[in-house]
Amino acid sequence: MAIISDIQEEEAPRRWQQPATAAADGDEEALAAVLERKGGAVPFLQAVIEVVRRRSDLFRDPSAVSTVTAMASAARAQVEAEESMAREAKRKAEEVERKAAEEVERKAKAPVADEKPESSVATEELASESSTGKDSIDVEKEEGNVRKPNAGNGLDLDKYSWTQQLTEVNITVPVPQGTKSRFVVCDIKKDHLKVGLKGQPPIIDGELYKLVKVDDCFWSIEDGKSLSILLTKKNQMEWWRSVVKGEPEVDTQKVEPENSKLSDLDPETRQTVEKMMFDQRQKQMGLPTSDEMQKQDMLKTFMAQHPEMDFSRAKLA
Repeated sequence: MAIISDIQEEEAPRRWQQPATAAADGDEEALAAVLERKGGAVPFLQAVIEVVRRRSDLFRDPSAVSTVTAMASAARAQVEAEESMAREAKRKAEEVERKAAEEVERKAKAPVADEKPESSVATEELASESSTGKDSIDVEKEEGNVRKPNAGNGLDLDKYSWTQQLTEVNITVPVPQGTKSRFVVCDIKKDHLKVGLKGQPPIIDGELYKLVKVDDCFWSIEDGKSLSILLTKKNQMEWWRSVVKGEPEVDTQKVEPENSKLSDLDPETRQTVEKMMFDQRQKQMGLPTSDEMQKQDMLKTFMAQHPEMDFSRAKLA
């Protein structure tokens, strides 16, 4: 703030004596001076806002102020998304490195086998070649701990399966025929889920991927052979990657909401879902998302409204 006050004191007496062009040059020099001081982005933004306040009526328009606030929020969301992607990439790299180290250690401990006859080697080579196609399909379907979603945008696992919508998660756990509710252990907390049969190890026991509304969660026995659990998401505007943390994750980039159900949503929720689907397609094609397109349009409009300002150093993240 001290930097802004210095600029105000230097420019105030000249405002009554110099023409508009000279004032604009003075503003540009002041901004350049802030950049040269290397005080960080905040002092520079403060200086820019002060120049815009003095040179225009932008901040007298409530809608314009909301637009500027939205730009800041959009930039923050972009930073969070980039940080999340960086963390995920780091996790995958560490997982690959760990598996490689385990494989090296396993081979080092394995006993040296006798040399195989040529016929055996040839048979193994043929088997390897025939399995190449299958291996490539498996790699495409599953990369590390991330898998392609099932028809319900969830996963079919060994002990249970699950599907999801934006608002809820549905879990199906097979149980012995004739199982009664009194034999079931189903403890649902806002951030933890434990499911199983009394006297046996739990089938699911872990921290939930995201928080749930406990009062809106239910479970029941279906046909005496499966346990059905409904979890209502607290944040009903995002897709879950797994039911509990540590389990195999679904590739949310390949989640496909049923179009027939979009008409059942309220206008605000439907607009959010359609935006998510659009952004997903844009990312797959390497094109800017709706938020990035909006920021580009806002910057172009601002530049057109203030031709006297120098935007040669401006960059759009």
